[in-house]
Amino acid sequence: MKVKKGQQLEVVVDDIAFGGRGLVKIDGLAVFVDQAVPGDRAEIRIVKKKKNFAEARVIRLIDSSPFRVTPPCRYAGYCGGCKWQFLDYLKQLEYKQKHVAESIEHIGLLQNITVHEVIPSPRVFKYRNKMEFSCSDRRWLLPEEMDIEGTDISFALGLHVPGTYNKVLDTDTCLLFPDLGNAILEDVRQYMKQSDRPVYGLRSHEGFWRFLMLRHSAAHDRWMVNIVTAAEDMETVKPLAHKLMEKYPRIISIVNNITARKAGIAIGEYEILLAGEACLKDKINDFEFEISANSFFQTNTLGAERLYQTVADYAGLTGSERVADLYSGTGTIAICLSSGAREVMGIEIVESAVADAEKNCALNNVSNCHFISGDIKDCLSKISHVPDVMIIDPPRVGMHKDVVRRVLDMAPRKVVYVSCNPATLARDLNMIKEQYKVLEVQPVDMFPHTFHIESVAVLERI
Repeated sequence: MKVKKGQQLEVVVDDIAFGGRGLVKIDGLAVFVDQAVPGDRAEIRIVKKKKNFAEARVIRLIDSSPFRVTPPCRYAGYCGGCKWQFLDYLKQLEYKQKHVAESIEHIGLLQNITVHEVIPSPRVFKYRNKMEFSCSDRRWLLPEEMDIEGTDISFALGLHVPGTYNKVLDTDTCLLFPDLGNAILEDVRQYMKQSDRPVYGLRSHEGFWRFLMLRHSAAHDRWMVNIVTAAEDMETVKPLAHKLMEKYPRIISIVNNITARKAGIAIGEYEILLAGEACLKDKINDFEFEISANSFFQTNTLGAERLYQTVADYAGLTGSERVADLYSGTGTIAICLSSGAREVMGIEIVESAVADAEKNCALNNVSNCHFISGDIKDCLSKISHVPDVMIIDPPRVGMHKDVVRRVLDMAPRKVVYVSCNPATLARDLNMIKEQYKVLEVQPVDMFPHTFHIESVAVLERI
């Protein structure tokens, strides 16, 4: 059968591909079906046709898969925040393990590697400690809102439609976020709508209100509010800060990030403290961390405890080891390993993250962690001793080839690789397989209802 764009077909979904879409094979051609679950019998429409694959959408669900569940969120299927709410959580974990194992086998070309069952997230809803909500002067409507006369489409504060920069839903509740965060979101929405300042246009790049970022401390149940605007206007934002501080005693920090840049990221060119403290504090295990508005911190605090415990178990420290922590960020892994190591040396290219790491060491009375600011490929040579254990926790794109070469030249006895992307994990393992044996891999779920998965691999020098 020749598959064409616009064609409608009745299919049974076979599998889920990495990226979260259902997979159907039609005469050997892979067809990726959005919002489909293995076992679904559905009528689909081909929306894109390429030489080696096609993309489709479900028009009508004929028979539901036994793994399909009713999403509790009204935005499910339209919001880019989480795309797997319709899939049973235990089945989500099963497919995540499968994606890690298949990536290692097919991309990494490594056979018979033990990939354990996924360690689940302690919470499957209300687990996120940070959310960014975008402002827009044009609201994207849900299907049931299309025919309602008089619907205001001139304002939105919420989450994006998947794969778009300018389509924003006016999100009143996100189920991945604690309840109080949704209450704060609603109060800010009403204030913005009633203010004299216009909301930002994602196409025109004109307007005042740009983002609302909320952070939550899971350990202390305290909140930070970050209001991102296109210009400075204390007469407008100060009353909002006072209103929120008065209504919600658990808010301890309100800041205003200001940026005139067109880039759609919620980071200001500078920051003003409006009320309360400049930072929020949260804990991972027994260690406390200061979190500023723009600093990185794992978005699932309780999940991070399980992730870092896995790293510690694989590192197997006895107190005598020298540890190198590449891509050390704000020092969370280094500090969590500090009590078991002789010394931990972190390398991080972002100077502000290194400053945060040093502050976090002081906060926890940790004296055996030290940090170097700079590019890893240039800074590894500054470590005077070959580390016994090397922790590698790169961004989604994985390690640069120059970093791989430096790691192989240094040749630590053991490597613990932490990855948020099975594909780049597999690629990097393939690049070092001649000198390192992969002993086992432990996936850890930090992002329920999404296809994202963290993995920890332990490697030993051959």
